[in-house]
Amino acid sequence: MTSDEPVLEAVGIVKHYGSVEALRGASFDVRAGEVVALIGDNGAGKSTLVKCMVGAEQASAGTIRFDGAPVWFSSPTAARRAGIETVYQDLAVAPDLDPAANLFLGRELYRPGLLGMLGMLDKAEMRRRARSEFDRLGIQLQDMDVPIGSLSGGQRQSVAVARSVVWASKVVFMDEPTAALGVVQRERVLDVIRRVRDEGIAVVLISHNMPEVLAVSDRVEVLRLGRRVARFTAADATLEDLVGAMTGALTQEDAA
Repeated sequence: MTSDEPVLEAVGIVKHYGSVEALRGASFDVRAGEVVALIGDNGAGKSTLVKCMVGAEQASAGTIRFDGAPVWFSSPTAARRAGIETVYQDLAVAPDLDPAANLFLGRELYRPGLLGMLGMLDKAEMRRRARSEFDRLGIQLQDMDVPIGSLSGGQRQSVAVARSVVWASKVVFMDEPTAALGVVQRERVLDVIRRVRDEGIAVVLISHNMPEVLAVSDRVEVLRLGRRVARFTAADATLEDLVGAMTGALTQEDAA
């Protein structure tokens, strides 16, 4: 169920890179239990705004609120500690490790007692928990024992998505999570996104695939030239609405 108050909100974000103004008072918000698509043409400022919200960049001006309180994340690690995870377009998976090891990458479990003190991993427990999480998210893998690099693109993408959503307690950012996938693989990833939303997590989808945006999102926010120029309820929006807002042909006075 969607909360009335945003779990994460950016208000009037400005970001300069030297003389270049990448964001010119951009705003955005997402609530628990909803999927919000953040769209815009290349150069609109989507990536920069996301980086500011997750601590990868520091804004030049503006306010970011998390659970209603102003906050500045000093790094993506600080954002992760707060329950915010990001699935990047390049996946950043370790191709030589199996799915369970990828799921626990950076959060490895160690054997109890002296063996753990000596640095021995508890691979059995990590695999057991990984199977449980994959089942919960509806992710079916052909083989849990092979390097992830040998799996299909859709399965690798699903593991990358799972690694973020398993550890996220508040917000998941997904940057082009279905890029270069086939129709069946794409629908499986979209189903994972819906499952995460239904568990009460806020999902931010960054995508250029407009039919996909309308299919999976609850709301759509549009950036153009570093500012939010439109906001839509996905069920009431059309492809023409989204394209018009992205190109400037359609404007909304209350989008800022």
